[in-house]
Amino acid sequence: MTPDDRPENRLADICNRIDRAANLRRSPHPVTLIAVSKTHPATAIEPLLAAGHSDFGENRVAEAQEKWPALRAAYPDAKLHLIGQLQSNKAVDAVALFDAIHSVDRASLVTALAKAMDAADRRPTCFVQVNIGDEPQKGGCATADLPALLAHARAADLPIAGLMCIPPADVEAAPYFALLAKLAHDEGVEGLSMGMSEDFETAVMAGATHVRVGSALFGARA
Repeated sequence: MTPDDRPENRLADICNRIDRAANLRRSPHPVTLIAVSKTHPATAIEPLLAAGHSDFGENRVAEAQEKWPALRAAYPDAKLHLIGQLQSNKAVDAVALFDAIHSVDRASLVTALAKAMDAADRRPTCFVQVNIGDEPQKGGCATADLPALLAHARAADLPIAGLMCIPPADVEAAPYFALLAKLAHDEGVEGLSMGMSEDFETAVMAGATHVRVGSALFGARA
C-alpha cells in the first residue's frame, strides 16, 4: 500500500476537496462527510475511526447490526447514517441503531418510524428521499408528492432535517442537485444529502450539507 492509498490519507484528501468546494461556494453550512462503509468489514472502518472520523453510512439494518455494536463500544462518538431503503418492519431496529435516516420516502414508513421513535424515546434525524430523476427502479418519493409527504412527516413529529437524492447514473448530476436544492428551499428545509464519490464536489458547490462517499475512501467494493 502506497502512502496515498492509506485510509487516513484518502480521508484527508476528500476533506480538503470538500473544503475547497465549500469555500468556492462560500457556503454558510458545514458539510458532513458520510463515509459509506456498506459491505466493508470492521477492519477497513477502524482506521478512519482512529483518524478521528465520526460519520459512517450503511445500506442495510442487518449488516449494521452485525458490525457496529463492537465498533461503537470502542468509538462511542461514531454516528451512523442509514442511506439505503428501509422496510417499515425494520423501523424499530433502525431507530434503535441509527443516528440519521436518509431514506424516508413514503407515508407508511413515516408512520412506522414515528411509532418506533415514540416507543424508544429516541428521534434520529430524518431526510426525505426524492426520486429526483423519476426512475422507477429507485426509491424516493415523486417530486409532485413531496409537499404531502413532508406535511405528513411534520404532523407525525419526525425530525426532518432535509432532502436526499441519488441522481441518474452516467449523466451530469448538477441539474439534479440544483433541483433538489430548489425543492428544499420551497419546502423550508435546509439539509441536502446529495453527492457521492464521483460528484461530491459538484454537490457541495450546489449546496450539499451531507455527502456520501464510499469507493473514494474505501476502494472498490467486492
